[in-house]
Amino acid sequence: MLINHHRRRNTEAGDRQADAVAVRLGRWLAGLYGLRAKVSGKPVEGPVLFAANHISWLDIPVLHSGAAMGFVAKAEIDNWPLFSYIARTGGTIFHQRGNHDSAADVSLLMEERLQQGRAVTIFPEGGIVPGAPIRVFHARLFRAAVEAGCPVQPVMVRYMRGGRIDEAVSFRPGESMTWNLVRQLARPPTIAEVHFLPAIDATGKPRRQLADAARAAVVGRYEA
Repeated sequence: MLINHHRRRNTEAGDRQADAVAVRLGRWLAGLYGLRAKVSGKPVEGPVLFAANHISWLDIPVLHSGAAMGFVAKAEIDNWPLFSYIARTGGTIFHQRGNHDSAADVSLLMEERLQQGRAVTIFPEGGIVPGAPIRVFHARLFRAAVEAGCPVQPVMVRYMRGGRIDEAVSFRPGESMTWNLVRQLARPPTIAEVHFLPAIDATGKPRRQLADAARAAVVGRYEA
């Protein structure tokens, strides 16, 4: 795949080209599912920890429409046909939820990625709960930004249709991934809003403070 081809060159030019392909792929996937990405704000360039609210698996191509980034995702995705390949190509770091050793390894990989000058994205709510408001941001993964000395940039994701929040992009209670994939393909077009909010300096900040500040920024924009 083009992303891997450019990334294997191990040059700044190769990384830029790989990032450009990743953004185009994100836009294409979002468009395939009837989503028109509307991006506002300016994503931080270079090493940054993006912290976004989580509504649907569609958040991933939608966020990629705004900037190239690697994600921290649940390990189950590594077993999904096609999505496993896309995730690995994009540099996803897989996390075994509930496993403290896995969390420690993930944090180290995140620090390494950030120290290489690349962006990492986390969904600090820890998962998707259909119909739930934006929940508490868990603080553990914010440690990577503190250790790497890079900023945290909150990112708000929201889906709108007909001037109202479109909650149907999320999973329905008990809905499988396969059925959600099919149902999303059959839905009317939706606007996917991505707002890159002001970055937060992580230098010397407690993880809990960073998590709460990022959540407050996201909630404030989501409810605006």
